[in-house]
Amino acid sequence: MSAYKHVLVGLDLQPESQQVVDRVKSLFSGSDSRLSLIHVQEPLSFAYGGDIPMDLTEVQNQLEEQAKERLAALGLELGIPRERQHVIIGQPSHEMHHFAEENNVDLIVVGSHGRHGLSLILGSTATGVLHGSQCDVLAVRV
Repeated sequence: MSAYKHVLVGLDLQPESQQVVDRVKSLFSGSDSRLSLIHVQEPLSFAYGGDIPMDLTEVQNQLEEQAKERLAALGLELGIPRERQHVIIGQPSHEMHHFAEENNVDLIVVGSHGRHGLSLILGSTATGVLHGSQCDVLAVRV
């Protein structure tokens, strides 16, 4: 029996996400913990700061559909049903905190790339999740 009732697994859907999935499998397979997956995409308007004078809605929708497909494959591997697989548009750490609070999550699992130097000072999603979370956070080194 796991001490955690609801575990939120935050994935960036990069190839290294498989390492996070493998760790979650090793820790929670056979447990009674409820697992949910989340992928948060920053809006393309954030990435380009409005510098591109065009409607990016269709591109954003395509990226969202691709993320849902990739998340579904990982969800299948973990035995997580579609209703607990979430693709959300927004700022990753903020959206994970919000989801965790709204859904009584008591552990958030994220991948950590082990940044150094200037990247560390500027922060990462894993750092943002850790410092603003009301629950435990497990950072899996990838």
